[in-house]
Amino acid sequence: MAEADVGTELLARVRRDVDRSLLRARNGLKYLSSTGRPTLGASPKDVVWTSGKVELWRYRSDHRSIRPPLLFVHSLVTRSYVFDLSPGNSFVEALLDRGFDVFLVSWGEPDELEADNDLSTYCDDLLPQLVRVAADVAGAESVNMFGYCFGGLLALLYAAGHPDDPVDALAVMATPIDFRSMGPMSAMVQEGRVDPETLLDQTGNVPAEAMRSSFRLLQPTGDVTGYANLWQHLWNDDYVAAHQAMTQWANDHVPFPGACFVETARLFARGNLLATGRVPIGGREVDLADIRAPFLAIVGEKDHIVPATAAGGLMDLVGSDDKEELRLPAGHVGLIVGRTAHARNIPAMAGWLERHSAVPA
Repeated sequence: MAEADVGTELLARVRRDVDRSLLRARNGLKYLSSTGRPTLGASPKDVVWTSGKVELWRYRSDHRSIRPPLLFVHSLVTRSYVFDLSPGNSFVEALLDRGFDVFLVSWGEPDELEADNDLSTYCDDLLPQLVRVAADVAGAESVNMFGYCFGGLLALLYAAGHPDDPVDALAVMATPIDFRSMGPMSAMVQEGRVDPETLLDQTGNVPAEAMRSSFRLLQPTGDVTGYANLWQHLWNDDYVAAHQAMTQWANDHVPFPGACFVETARLFARGNLLATGRVPIGGREVDLADIRAPFLAIVGEKDHIVPATAAGGLMDLVGSDDKEELRLPAGHVGLIVGRTAHARNIPAMAGWLERHSAVPA
């Protein structure tokens, strides 16, 4: 290479490094002062039904062309806006653009009034109502259901216990099945080193901080790695905005209803009954083999919260003739958040949902 070319390239690198240093300083000050944070959960929506703290949201759209409506069932311990993280980085937004009629269950923030909520409260009481309300509001006879993480577990138990309800297709994503692979907290409960009742606070629920700590146990160096990556990309406005959005959501837990937590620990962490397909709830036993609707299980191969070894196995338990497992090289949240999710993961999920939906004339 000629000396002139080497000099030009060196000068360009110096200018780039200087520019990035200035951007790092600017973005660092903004980050530390918490200014310029991205708007989260911004897609317009309407509350179409409430029961206590539970709300059913319907997202607004001018071109709903796919039926039946799609009902998202979220986990009980984190905020549901991960489905609609920020403009341009939103699972809800992507599905609205494809013509879906999107509903989402927001469980609210539990206090003393929800401490007695058990699995049957969600699977036998609330979800049957939510399914029928979503169908009625949309002017449809049925819904398709999509459950995420613990919300997927609730969706499975609901579908198994109510096989005649109007659910045309069921998808679950990053849903724990085999609790022997669910990390240190589950292991401590399995081995009897932690009594679930001792984790309840004065409200009768597991406090949000305890839930945050249990997730940190799954990836102890996660905060250090995150800050190292942030420093490396601090010059990049898009990266900083995405980091801020994800950090805010990841730390924004809600209490876990006490009765449901204790029942989950007893049935799943200790008994590992979900891995057998048969679970006693609501005074009877429900069997995943009774699920007959078309079924999709989505597994994140890099998921450290619900590892692939914990989320796999549903193909042998669910009774549907039309069933599929979709494995994606993504983490727990990376399945639906980020550029790769929007380029590869979401189109794969939406494609399956479209194939099990209809576009009315």
